[in-house]
Amino acid sequence: MAAIFWKEVKSYFYSPIAYVLIGLFIVLTSVFFTFGNLMRMDGNFNGLLGSAIYFLVFIIPILTMKIIAEDRKNGTEVLLITSPVSLTSVVIGKFLATFFVYLVLTGITFVYPIVLLAFGGQITPSMVGGYIGFLLLGAAFISVGVFASALTESQVIAAVIGIVSLFLMLLSGQVSPYIGGIIGKILGWFSLLNRYDDFSRGTLGLSPVIYYLSFVAVFLFLTIRIIEKRRWSQG
Repeated sequence: MAAIFWKEVKSYFYSPIAYVLIGLFIVLTSVFFTFGNLMRMDGNFNGLLGSAIYFLVFIIPILTMKIIAEDRKNGTEVLLITSPVSLTSVVIGKFLATFFVYLVLTGITFVYPIVLLAFGGQITPSMVGGYIGFLLLGAAFISVGVFASALTESQVIAAVIGIVSLFLMLLSGQVSPYIGGIIGKILGWFSLLNRYDDFSRGTLGLSPVIYYLSFVAVFLFLTIRIIEKRRWSQG
């Protein structure tokens, strides 16, 4: 797993994709931070994190689109699934490599709270909770992106599937109150954003943490099953 992890991490940083996406994310969040916090003298940082979630809907699928699809297109997927390393280790290693890039991306944003502290702001439980939720939500997004990448050898199609899937998952929580009934409750339960609201309020409950980790586990499991099915269908 460690070999897969470092191989994928190096592939990200040896190519422009990680730098471009991280740079784009920082530019967008910097604009929101400048106009939403500095110019308004507002110390509430969670508004920025909430807005950044919608940036991730596009950034993460682009980040994950190659993680498995590229191996399939190049024909190296066969080498991976027939190597001594288990398929589970391969998928988890690739997931962790992408999550590492996401940690770097998130870590750079720590400069914003530091700036707020310099202007007399405070580190609040809601800010800490917002970051914890942001990391867990990002892990869930990445698991969906990895799954989308396993469905096709086309990186563009994988990115589109990931973007549409994440958008629908976020939208489900917003439309569920209007639908109501059992369907509304089901849509609300599947909403990734509803759980994040608990973190942004500074409520660090165990239930949303378990939900996000379970969500990641399910999509990684589905990814493994997709690759296994392809292996057996190819003989």
